[in-house]
Amino acid sequence: MLNGAVMQDWHTSDMIFDVPTIIEFLSGSTTLLSGTVILTGTPHGVGMAAKPPRWLQAGDRVSIEIDRIGVLTNPVVEEATSSPI
Repeated sequence: MLNGAVMQDWHTSDMIFDVPTIIEFLSGSTTLLSGTVILTGTPHGVGMAAKPPRWLQAGDRVSIEIDRIGVLTNPVVEEATSSPI
């Protein structure tokens, strides 16, 4: 969700390959250590494809929800600029 509006609604059953198949494939060529994160891409609804495009801005709040696990919400803040030395 972005500021309370649903932007993407997706389930792992929509994936081309299921999670066990992805893990099997990846573990055939690399060691998956505890805590390894497997990135699978994003479902439809990305901001750059919206009409007009929707980019995150400082002040936005992004929430993700996983059934039976919970909701994680993060604020979007301006990127810190480094000061000259």
